[in-house]
Amino acid sequence: MDAFWIILTAALIAAACALPGCFLVLRKQTMLGDAISHAILPGIFFAYWFTGSRASLPMIFGAAAMGLFCVLAIDYLQTRLRMQNDAAIGLSFTFLFAVGVILISAFSGQVDLDQECVLYGDIVFVPLNTWQTAAGVNLGPVDTWLAFGLFLLVASLIAFGFKGLQITSFDPEFAAANGINTKFWNIVLLTCVSVVAVVSFQSVGAILVVAFMVVPAATAKLCTNALKTMLWLSMGFGLMASIVGYGLASQLNASVAGAIVTISGIIFCIVLALNQLKIIGQVKN
Repeated sequence: MDAFWIILTAALIAAACALPGCFLVLRKQTMLGDAISHAILPGIFFAYWFTGSRASLPMIFGAAAMGLFCVLAIDYLQTRLRMQNDAAIGLSFTFLFAVGVILISAFSGQVDLDQECVLYGDIVFVPLNTWQTAAGVNLGPVDTWLAFGLFLLVASLIAFGFKGLQITSFDPEFAAANGINTKFWNIVLLTCVSVVAVVSFQSVGAILVVAFMVVPAATAKLCTNALKTMLWLSMGFGLMASIVGYGLASQLNASVAGAIVTISGIIFCIVLALNQLKIIGQVKN
């Protein structure tokens, strides 16, 4: 039963990450998801430091504050200092992530958090933290419910804002010329990415959040040009990586997150090879 909860949690987080990840891939902003996923580390550290608790709520507030700071820093470097987009993102997230690693290394005795937890998460411990009702009924792991709620939130946001996100992703100049507020939709997507990164961080860690945002979406893009199909395929690839990755980790007694990332990369390579051999292509319907 523990395996079921772990795979289900990973699959839900994979789907929640893959949906905004498709738009990041289309906008060629995949580094943005990487930046936010790493930059929130100092915020998580300070949340643990001040509260002395690994409860989800303080962590979310701390990470969200640092994610907002990262976004503002990137915007400042781009608009005020005229720095290129990739340079601004690289400078911001590497600095903040390095600060977080130093803080964890220096104060690991006072804070129940280490670099392995930060990078790979603690998804194997998901079944241990269960949600109990007042009547003593076990409803399953808390992290699984959080992942389910996150997926519903992201899916609803994508569904209601699909047209705006679609046109601003494929042709922002055309969208702006037709009076569509491209900055608003950029903020919507950025907020979505931030929320996904913050909520997912505790369970799966920084590396898997980044992998789930980028690899399934990039793999799906090799198969189709249709955005709706791309969204469904990306979730499917994330689910496949979660199932096979957990099985591989169990056999090798290895990190679940590391195994899932490895399988995601292998799936991408297989699809890329099939694409190059013209066995599969970019379907436009």
